[in-house]
Amino acid sequence: MTEKSGNQWKTLDRDLDRIGQLERATQYVSRPMVGLGVSLAFIVIAGLGAGLFFGFQPGTMVVIAAASFGAYMALNIGANDVANNMGPAVGANALTMGGAIVIAAVCESAGALLAGGDVVSTISKGIIDPNAVADLRVFIWAMMAALISSALWVNLATWVGAPVSTTHSVVGGVMGAGIAAAGFAAVDWSSMGAIAASWVISPVLGGVIAAAFLAFIKTNIIYVDDKLAAARKWVPILIGIMAGTFATYLAVKGLKKIVSVDLITAIIIGFAVAAGTALLSRPYIRRKSEGLENRNKSLKILFGLPLVISAALLSFAHGANDVANAVGPLAAIVHAEQVGEFAGKVSIPTWVMIIGAFGISFGLVFFGPKLIRMVGSQITKLNPMRAYCVALSAAITVIVASWLGLPVSSTHIAVGGVFGVGFYREYHAERRYRKSAQRQGVERRLAPEERRRRKLVRRSHFMTIVAAWVITVPAAATLSALIFTMLNLLNP
Repeated sequence: MTEKSGNQWKTLDRDLDRIGQLERATQYVSRPMVGLGVSLAFIVIAGLGAGLFFGFQPGTMVVIAAASFGAYMALNIGANDVANNMGPAVGANALTMGGAIVIAAVCESAGALLAGGDVVSTISKGIIDPNAVADLRVFIWAMMAALISSALWVNLATWVGAPVSTTHSVVGGVMGAGIAAAGFAAVDWSSMGAIAASWVISPVLGGVIAAAFLAFIKTNIIYVDDKLAAARKWVPILIGIMAGTFATYLAVKGLKKIVSVDLITAIIIGFAVAAGTALLSRPYIRRKSEGLENRNKSLKILFGLPLVISAALLSFAHGANDVANAVGPLAAIVHAEQVGEFAGKVSIPTWVMIIGAFGISFGLVFFGPKLIRMVGSQITKLNPMRAYCVALSAAITVIVASWLGLPVSSTHIAVGGVFGVGFYREYHAERRYRKSAQRQGVERRLAPEERRRRKLVRRSHFMTIVAAWVITVPAAATLSALIFTMLNLLNP
């Protein structure tokens, strides 16, 4: 080969490499555009579907607009709320991002369509006096303002990387519209006080329970001489607790459409399922542990499948329980337009639940990975044991809160569980450091710089998320009041 032809090949290689780089850059830039395009198409289709269902008449334009905003809200739920269920499993490497998205999309949709509530309160959580918005036009604009404001707030929170409660966003939206329509006297401040208390109760309870399970696992499985023998004894019991907890959770919160059971019956069902699952899982754990080495890496393998199953069940329960709250304002508007009167509770039409279910799936697929990574790996480092504690804590906390009659947020519980695991790791690491120093007969205290370096929870994310939780209700309420006022000015 001549020198000239060799230079020509080198030039061609460089040109092809530049073209390849340009193609990769184009694909990287176009990915967000695909998500935006599909989301916009879904919003338009939801509006057109409502128009076809009701007929394109001047009186139904409100329903068409509400359906479009309901689709927008569902997209934001998928982008933000679902991350709390799948984030720990992805962060622990028990699931790939693609696998998590597929499982969550299927389970969330199944939960919404198969076990979603038939009836939803139009005045969310009873925070507004129904008589204050009894005028049909005022009621419709209040629900529209609540829907738009809550969707905008969740969208903003997703953009800044803060997992927030969509239910609290709707509560804030309804409260703001109610205040704008009838003044502060229309608000039931005792109900709002209970909701405000849940900002503290939910994450603290979730964190404490997750940390307690992690402490149990460390004491009885991780820090023993024969880890595999300990795992064969305790992992089936932990799996049984998980199965029984979710059986109770789904019986109480997620299966109202299929069958309604009281809390005592649900707990009895849970104990029966727990005992049966523990017995059945013993042979599985024994076979799975054969040939494994006596080290922590082997334990991660044993917790992998239970973690995936728990994440899927959490997604199903979330779809069954929370989607109805999110599409509640849309269902209220549809009912008001169809019947021509206000109702405190309304049934949710199937097509409204379909909008919620598909919107969550699209939002999760195109915009969910950001928050999944945040919850799963950017707050604290998770492995399958730690992530399992978070999932188990989420289900137990909801059951305890239901028994005590406390309003809680599934988002706050799950993220609180991640924080609880992280802070317990910090406490445990420092305690082991001091014990090691005592054994050596040396009094050691960490210097401030070393203490900061050993922080296992990222404080910047902690402060951002807590701030977002605190301002969710007032921020959504302010947005809703402004939007309600604008709607009234545009439609006197």
